[in-house]
Amino acid sequence: MTSKIAIIGAGGWGTALAIALACAKESRPIALWVREGDVLTSLQDTRENSIFLPGFALPSAVSVTGELGAALSGAEVVIGAMPAAHARQTYSVMLPFVRPEMRFVSATKGLEPDTLLRMSEVIGQVMGRKFRPRVAALSGPSFAKEVARGDPTAVVVASADREAAKEIQAEFSGPTLRLYTNDDVAGVELGGALKNIIAIAAGVAEGLGLGHNTTAALITRGLAEMMRLGTALGARRETLAGLAGLGDMVLTCTGDLSRNRFVGIELARGKKLAEILASMRMVAEGVGTTAAARLLAQKAGVEMPITEQMFAVLHEGRPPKDALRELMERRLKSESEQNR
Repeated sequence: MTSKIAIIGAGGWGTALAIALACAKESRPIALWVREGDVLTSLQDTRENSIFLPGFALPSAVSVTGELGAALSGAEVVIGAMPAAHARQTYSVMLPFVRPEMRFVSATKGLEPDTLLRMSEVIGQVMGRKFRPRVAALSGPSFAKEVARGDPTAVVVASADREAAKEIQAEFSGPTLRLYTNDDVAGVELGGALKNIIAIAAGVAEGLGLGHNTTAALITRGLAEMMRLGTALGARRETLAGLAGLGDMVLTCTGDLSRNRFVGIELARGKKLAEILASMRMVAEGVGTTAAARLLAQKAGVEMPITEQMFAVLHEGRPPKDALRELMERRLKSESEQNR
């Protein structure tokens, strides 16, 4: 089975997916929709995304366009790879061009800032104005550069529609990209979003010159936070302990390619958040997710101390060193306590 795929969003991740999926099945047509004018020019002139993913040429099967209608025409699979903050608007503009038989795959790792919704929920709301969409979520430990380079990578595709998940698994898997299926959409999406908060904290530790002990503690206690909130919101613990949760958290907390970790490092070195974000073309989803997760935790009655401290650093100006000290000086307790 070979379907035309439309990838909506040509950041590093969208571009890497275009390369990997074209290499997995060379005869498959792929359309890559580009929002930014300079990125579109770069891709059309040189077949390389010099802005977000330099050094990798697009395969000949990938067509590049700035027109949503052209990208979606004839597509059977639609991958959303846009930032979470732009998702609702982008999917809304897509409405005239979508069809009920399309399968929608969200590859965005974040929460909608205003509504706190996961991306599959946003797709369901928007497309629900026209038809009930078949939706899946794609997540897991996957730096764009390494996917484009062909490094072996394992990710998860989750859908309440098990047949849709199996179809996407068969469509996307190839020599360098392996997909596992899951029906726990909440777990896969929450894992992909929440791990970015812990990655910022790990970056803070790195920027302060702290060692592996601190990073290991943040990853482990970050997983505990992720599981507390995730299970309160309907996710399964085993999903959060898998590729989309723990696996992605280990990657983003330790890898030099992590944008969220970079934000934490720069904050610890004394830079202001606005200055850091202004220097980045790519989005660090953890900045917005921290605020969204904090609100979700408050509504669910779940304590998330690392998230609280990262919110204070990002949005209230708390010095990073003080934030880590606050975590260390919290009430002493048993590791097995579930609610705190």
